[in-house]
Amino acid sequence: MIELFPEGFEEVDASDGLELAAYTNAGGEERVWQVFGPGRAEDIKPGWTEAWKRFHRPITIGPLWIGPPWEEPPPGALTVVVDPGQAFGTGSHPTTQLCLALLLEQEPVSVLDLGCGSGVLSIAAARLGFGPVVAVDLDPAAVRAARENVAANAVDVDVRLLDVTAAPLPVAGLALANIALRQAAEVASRVPARRLIVSGYLVPEMPELDGWARLERRSLEGWAADLFGRL
Repeated sequence: MIELFPEGFEEVDASDGLELAAYTNAGGEERVWQVFGPGRAEDIKPGWTEAWKRFHRPITIGPLWIGPPWEEPPPGALTVVVDPGQAFGTGSHPTTQLCLALLLEQEPVSVLDLGCGSGVLSIAAARLGFGPVVAVDLDPAAVRAARENVAANAVDVDVRLLDVTAAPLPVAGLALANIALRQAAEVASRVPARRLIVSGYLVPEMPELDGWARLERRSLEGWAADLFGRL
């Protein structure tokens, strides 16, 4: 299906297995039949181009509301508006929620967001009064997405293209690292911060970071996050 429809297709759970659906024309239907054999074709309903939006719902963590631009936040909420079409993190993943929950309990200090993706954590930190906030990522597309989200939320976040495993890192009171466990372990000793919030791994995985002591652990839906302090 990826080869036939690289622009995308849909997976739908069915009672007898998994159904794969592609939005295409008669030519695409013929390609499917040649590869998989006869299938089922249906005329698509009006509004199908907007149907994907129903999968992106806002979440609330303490005073923070994180949601897509077409949803209306409640009055008085600290909003983090993220366009899910950018596909670099919308705030709904358990690891992001765990990081935000730990962030809410920290004293407002300067922040370094390692592997910032769409910038959700950095924008939330700025909304909560942390500052200055520096967000870094190795992926140029993620940096562009984060800068767009920072501008859309009208917050002060310095987004930089940077390899956290090699380049010098800005000094901060608190570092955030919602990244893979291997990357977190690799970069931890280089982080010039007094506290470090780490996530991006499952509950059975227990990171031991050189130069850091675990202060707290949280879990959600099988994922884990840890708060560390400098030794």
